[in-house]
Amino acid sequence: MAKPLPKGHSKLIRAWAFYDWANSVYSLVISSAIFPIFYGALTLVKNEKGQVIDDQVEFLGFSINNDSLISYVTAFAFVCISILSPLLSGIADYIGNKRVYMKFFNYLGAFSCIGLNWFNLENIEIGLTFYFFGLIGFWGSIVFYNSYLPDIAYKNQQDKASALGFSLGYIGSVLLLLLCLAMIMNYETFGFEDTAQPTRLSFVLTGIWWIGFSQYSYVYLPKSFKKNTYSKEIFFNGFKEIKQVFNQIKSIPTLHQYLGAFFVYSMAVQTIMLVATYFGIEEINWSGQDETTGLIISILLIQLVAIAGAYIAARLATQFGNILVLIYINSIWVCICVYAFFMKTPTDFYIAAFFVGLVMGAIQSLSRSTYAKLLPETKETTSFFSFYDVTEKIGIVFSMSIFGIISQLTDSMRNSVIFLAVFFGIGIFLLIRIPKLARI
Repeated sequence: MAKPLPKGHSKLIRAWAFYDWANSVYSLVISSAIFPIFYGALTLVKNEKGQVIDDQVEFLGFSINNDSLISYVTAFAFVCISILSPLLSGIADYIGNKRVYMKFFNYLGAFSCIGLNWFNLENIEIGLTFYFFGLIGFWGSIVFYNSYLPDIAYKNQQDKASALGFSLGYIGSVLLLLLCLAMIMNYETFGFEDTAQPTRLSFVLTGIWWIGFSQYSYVYLPKSFKKNTYSKEIFFNGFKEIKQVFNQIKSIPTLHQYLGAFFVYSMAVQTIMLVATYFGIEEINWSGQDETTGLIISILLIQLVAIAGAYIAARLATQFGNILVLIYINSIWVCICVYAFFMKTPTDFYIAAFFVGLVMGAIQSLSRSTYAKLLPETKETTSFFSFYDVTEKIGIVFSMSIFGIISQLTDSMRNSVIFLAVFFGIGIFLLIRIPKLARI
């Protein structure tokens, strides 16, 4: 058993950040790359020119647009996460066992990824159930993972620690994706009969990778000694702590204002992460080029550029302050959304992917560390980060629902992009309203 390391120790920070290496394969393989392409291949009917001629899926006796279906399932998963995370985080802070909850959601998500091996149209309800619990597992574990940041790093270390985590995540996920792509594109060399077999194996490898590499983090993360015992009143204690945290947040104007801005702009950020590949499949004309290869190149480009984005944002934040840098990052997002509305060719998509990667890594890393810096000095970090998580997830519920409705009504994802620019614009306005003297 590893000896407990003091707060701020470089090895402890690396062990914490390494969970990003473990879990980010879910974000890339399941949320962004292989599963969306696999889902599109199963649910879309295209003509010889690659144009979609049927995008309807039979689900629970209803015929529904395929991207609307995945949007609704995603939104429902985030509704559940938004309800569960504040309850469980309050209990975790009361009992002092947040690492146990982090492991539970870790394993739930990983085994759900493995379950996607059996995803097919004949049993699409079962397949989407695995997809649903994969989302629950990933985002549920992130609540407790993020809450460790103030525990393992001092305020002057948190921007770099957050950037390290996202960078490790981008690198690790790319390595697994390249392995999966090698199997899919050279399936005969690996002894497979078709591309479906290595594609399904990719989901299994994602689950194994996630569980396996997370063990390094669990060796060094604080074990959160038990402070209280389980009792019949534990749920009330959890809600009581959540209420106290909410009151504390309201009493800290800068933190309160920042969360309002984060709620709005994170709607758009997370929606783009979840639907970018689906957009590329349905709205980009890949005639004359291999669609799968083009999408994978775009996704890899986003991942690699995001590493630079995370470190550039951390560097700029030390010179100009977190809030000001976030304002400029959101401004770039507005431009990207407007550009995306007019995208038609693969080249357009590649250009957008480059800039999406640059600001994706920047806004994710800096948003997390900004919140950590604004927190009051407290040991009850899990409940505070559950608010961060709930703010993000409720936003995703709204944005994914709206995105799905617009897509269903207009039969085009392109029309849904415009409202994302509006959210970024509102986020900029709310960040600007934070008094300059109160900015970090």
